[in-house]
Amino acid sequence: MADREEEELQMALRMSLQGSPPEAKRSKPRESAEESVEAKNRRLQRELLASAAEKRMKAAENKRVVPTRPVSAIGEAAEKGLVASARSSVSREEVASGLPDGRIEGSGRAELDTRVELSPVETDGLFSMVFGIGVSKNILAQWCNQGIRFSSDPETCIGLVQHEGGPCGVLATIQAFVLKYLLFFPDDLNKFQDDSPLQSLDLTKFCQSSSSPLNDFTSITEDRKARSLVLGMLEILFLCGNMKRAVVATLSFSSRQSGEGSEDGQNNETMNSYLEGLSIESASDLQKVLRIKTYTAHNVAFQDIMSELPIFQSRMGALLFLISALLSRGLESIQADRDDPSLPLVTAPFGHASQAVPNVFDGRMDLGGGMFLMGISTSVEVGFLTLLESLNFCKVGRHLKCPRWPIWVVGSESHYTVLFALDPSVQDENELEERESRIHRIFDAQDQSGGGGFISIEGFQQVLRECNINFPPAKLESLCFSGFIVWSEFLQELLELDRSLGGLKDSSGSMGKKLFDLYHFNGIAKSVLNGNVGMVGESPLQRPRLCKLSVSVPPRWTQEEFLSDRCDDRKNEVGQAAELTQHAPLVDCIRTRWPRAVCSWIGDAPSIV
Repeated sequence: MADREEEELQMALRMSLQGSPPEAKRSKPRESAEESVEAKNRRLQRELLASAAEKRMKAAENKRVVPTRPVSAIGEAAEKGLVASARSSVSREEVASGLPDGRIEGSGRAELDTRVELSPVETDGLFSMVFGIGVSKNILAQWCNQGIRFSSDPETCIGLVQHEGGPCGVLATIQAFVLKYLLFFPDDLNKFQDDSPLQSLDLTKFCQSSSSPLNDFTSITEDRKARSLVLGMLEILFLCGNMKRAVVATLSFSSRQSGEGSEDGQNNETMNSYLEGLSIESASDLQKVLRIKTYTAHNVAFQDIMSELPIFQSRMGALLFLISALLSRGLESIQADRDDPSLPLVTAPFGHASQAVPNVFDGRMDLGGGMFLMGISTSVEVGFLTLLESLNFCKVGRHLKCPRWPIWVVGSESHYTVLFALDPSVQDENELEERESRIHRIFDAQDQSGGGGFISIEGFQQVLRECNINFPPAKLESLCFSGFIVWSEFLQELLELDRSLGGLKDSSGSMGKKLFDLYHFNGIAKSVLNGNVGMVGESPLQRPRLCKLSVSVPPRWTQEEFLSDRCDDRKNEVGQAAELTQHAPLVDCIRTRWPRAVCSWIGDAPSIV
């Protein structure tokens, strides 16, 4: 019986696609006193779609506007159970606000609204995962009043503004991907609308040149910023969906409902009127207004998010994007990724975003007994640095320290900010540095201490074999005396071992001093106290902070070299630089990526809180 009902449903859909359709037929409902609830729901579903098909056929006969999207989208939704009687994709609200068959009427055309609702059960699970039980109104207010908007201040116009504590983890991640497109794809943004926005282009193409406008952020147009924002958001969602899908969460209000030909002011007024009375205090409140849509084609998703960008710029934007990322990954997969799935992702009492996956080391860690901790298995587009590593609470692996693009999310105890460079060559390494990095990766692969920086004698022997390192017997015995090998001691011995024996001794001076610039952006609006800051009355400006840092990485030398006369000139250089250096917690984060780095800046110290 179920097969027959499915066949009748598919027939109704096929009939709606015919140019000159035959007379519509509808099967009569079988009256039965013992009709089950499931059978009744299937019958109502079939009648609903058959009725919609009849209306479309009449519209075709009268040469009315035809939906621009294929009706097969309804068939796909029906197969996923999204037209069930309790949560029909052609909901009462959508029928009331659109055309009779669920289309949204715009300026001279109509589109089928294929967004769907989450069920109450799904929304309860989502809400509980994010906020937990008994979440305070203050935390909900923080997350329901944060849009994804660029700063209006000319000096920080490339940055996203954060108004209150809480959503910094979401905003900093988006900011990092926005900078990727904004800074390194300046001439290619317009090409992405017809192709995949997740292309990989040659790094050498983006070396800073005299003609590059990167030093003048005010020259970046609003259109370029908007396209970079959408591309960054879209890449994150597809990464969450294993590059196969992206789920986009929006509101029951659609920007298209106000008409694509309408003035921007009219659209904003309509949306503001909708949001004015919107309050999210429970899962049921969220379920009433939340709409989702799944994409597999990048270009289609790009066009739709561009058209819905005002919703993400509204006060609900950060929460909607967080929900989009979670649904793209899948709620079950998110829980499987976490060490403790019972804790909410937004933590009390301050509403800070937590990391769903706290492990930031490379590869996986064997705990014994068949138990493993999973870390970062592959290279990444943007990286991560944390103050906690400088305090020896964790170890960030090279995958996150050395991303494809010179952009890092920076974590402190309570806040996330972004560090970036304009020139990808800041990550270039010379021959000896590359060899040191390779030895360090192989050493870390044998480190089962959770990032403690020491390995067993057996692991050490494996490192020596893989790296072709040949220590003299006396030196080898000294290193293995304690029963384990510490990285810092191992590195010191490598610096004294000649390159011909697999060491890192630098007789040529190729490991010279490095000089480069970094930029740090803190999106939370704060009072800026000094520097070239304008004042409003007698109060300092409340704005995000963009700080330029001059970074110097001195050469590395062994203890023997340090005590010798030939190192005096180099020590004097470093001593002079040390007199000009400044310190802030951000410098400790930078030194986890570039050891021995010294930094200086103009004005207030960069803040990571």
